[in-house]
Amino acid sequence: MPRGRRRRGSDHRNQGDPAAVPETKGSTDTPLKIGSLLPTTGALAYLGPPEIAGVDLAIKQINEAGGVLGEDVDVVHRDSGDTTTDIATQSVSALLGQDVNAIVGAASSGVSKTVINQITGAGVLQISPANTSPDFTDWDDNNLYWRTAPSDVLQGRTLGSYMVSCGAQTLGMIVLNDAYGTGLRDNVKTAFEGAGGQIVATEMFNEGDSQFSSQVDAVAAANPDAIALITFDQVKSIAPLLLAKGITPDQLFLVDGNTADLSEDLDPGAMEGAQGTIPGTFAKDEFKASLAEIDDGLTSYAYAGEAYDAVNLVALASEAAGSTKGEDIAAEMQSVSRDGEKCYDFAGCVTLLREGADIDYDGISGPISFDENGDPTEAYVGIYEYDAENRPQPMREEFGQL
Repeated sequence: MPRGRRRRGSDHRNQGDPAAVPETKGSTDTPLKIGSLLPTTGALAYLGPPEIAGVDLAIKQINEAGGVLGEDVDVVHRDSGDTTTDIATQSVSALLGQDVNAIVGAASSGVSKTVINQITGAGVLQISPANTSPDFTDWDDNNLYWRTAPSDVLQGRTLGSYMVSCGAQTLGMIVLNDAYGTGLRDNVKTAFEGAGGQIVATEMFNEGDSQFSSQVDAVAAANPDAIALITFDQVKSIAPLLLAKGITPDQLFLVDGNTADLSEDLDPGAMEGAQGTIPGTFAKDEFKASLAEIDDGLTSYAYAGEAYDAVNLVALASEAAGSTKGEDIAAEMQSVSRDGEKCYDFAGCVTLLREGADIDYDGISGPISFDENGDPTEAYVGIYEYDAENRPQPMREEFGQL
C-alpha cells in the first residue's frame, strides 16, 4: 500500500499519553501564540464552527501535554468575514498587534488573497485549513504560507472524473467568479473533458450577487446531464431555481464551498440524491466526540480535521525549531510532516521529537506531507450524497496524490 493510504478507524495507533510526555529540552521567553482567522460572518460562516472547534481542541490537547517549549499555547480568535467586507484585514491587524506567531486561516481563498501579504510580510506564519486555490502554490510568501487542504487540482480532478463515472457526458457549471471558483472550474473542466465529457455551459456570478435567474436559465437551456455548482451559500438560491426548471437533484454536484446541511433552507427532499465533494477524510466518531466537548452544537465537520492538524503541525514545528518565531517554525513545517516515524497526535509526536526522532505527523484529515511550496502532496477527497432531509451523508473517499 502506498505511503499515506492506510485507512484509520475510530482509534489512532501510536497515540501519545499526555501524562507521559517527557520534558522539553528547549525553552522560550515568548510562549507560542496562535491566531485564528476563521469565518463567523459572511458566505462561509457555516464553516466557522467546525474549524474553530478543531483549533480549540488541538490547543486543549497540546496544553494538556505540557504545551510547547515548556509553556502553554495561547489562542486568539478573530472573524475573517468574506470578500464583500474588509473584516479580514482589520482582524489580521488586531492579531498582529497581539504578537501572534502563526495565523490559522482564512477559510476562503479569496479572503486569504487579501491578507496573505499582510501576514507573511510581518514574518508571521499563515496556515489555512481550507484554502484550495491553485494560485497559492507559487505565491511569493517568504515560505511562510502553508495549508492542510489540498489544492483544487485534486478536488477538481476527483469531481470531474467522478461525474463522468456517474454517466454524465455533458456538463453545465454555475461558478463564483473569484480565486476559489475559477480555480476549481478550470480543474473540473480539465478532468471532465479529459475523461471524454463535454462542457456545454459555464455561467459566472460575483460575490454579493443575489439574482441568479439568467445563469440558471442559460445552463438549463443547454440541457446538460450534470450541473456543477461551484458556489458558497448562494446554492440556497440557485438550487431551487434549477429544480423548478425540471433539473433533478441527482444531476446536481456540489463542492466544499456549499456541501452543507441544507435541511433548514430547502423543502424536505429537495436535494435528495444530489452529491458533493469535500477534501479530507470523513470525521470519525472519536474525533466528533472530542469536538463535542468543545462545541456540542456542531452539525458540520467540514475542515475541522484540517484546522486541528494545522495547529498541531505549527506546535510540533515550533518545538522542533526550539523557537516560536514564524520564520523558524516555517523552516520545520515540512520536516515534521513527512519522511520520519509516523505519529498521530501532539502528545505522541512531541514525545518522539524530544527523544531525538524524526517524525511524520499523519493527521485527522489525512497524511498531509508538505512539499516545498507548503502544499499537501497527498490527500483524500470525500464524496457525500444528500438524504431526504437535505443533509449530506458520507458515501465514499477518493485518495489522490499531487
